[in-house]
Amino acid sequence: MDTLSPPLLTPTLTYFADLSVQVDKPQEVGQTAHGLRRLIPILGGHASGVDWTARVLPGGADFQLVVNDRMAELDARYCLETDGGDLIYVQNRAIRTGPPELMARLVRGETVDPSQIYFRCSPQFETAAPALQWITERLFVGTGARHPDKVVMRFWVLE
Repeated sequence: MDTLSPPLLTPTLTYFADLSVQVDKPQEVGQTAHGLRRLIPILGGHASGVDWTARVLPGGADFQLVVNDRMAELDARYCLETDGGDLIYVQNRAIRTGPPELMARLVRGETVDPSQIYFRCSPQFETAAPALQWITERLFVGTGARHPDKVVMRFWVLE
């Protein structure tokens, strides 16, 4: 290691928000060349962080690819409307993995203990709100859990 270079910083995590996103029944495209393709409509929900709240607007979707019996790739896109009226576009990419029998239960819409599933995500945010520009300039990570009618997530900013 080069001892003349300044040391690199070790990132830390700072809590950003909790989200609860209500979802509709999956629309299954079916088995494609890449895996089982599904689209999960987003019906609404809410978000809250330190000193702010927002609602999840209906109309977004989670575009899913069930790659194999152990893993799904997720790409959710939706908008938040803050309590101050500002809109935030969210694109949240994730992977969800677990034992085949538990992943099959999730695909069927059944309840699965979230501690048995690895669900990690990397949300990105875009907004025109001047006071919120900082969220477009940071990286975020999160964890999630799928329930039959909703997805709950917790996001942290990577400092």
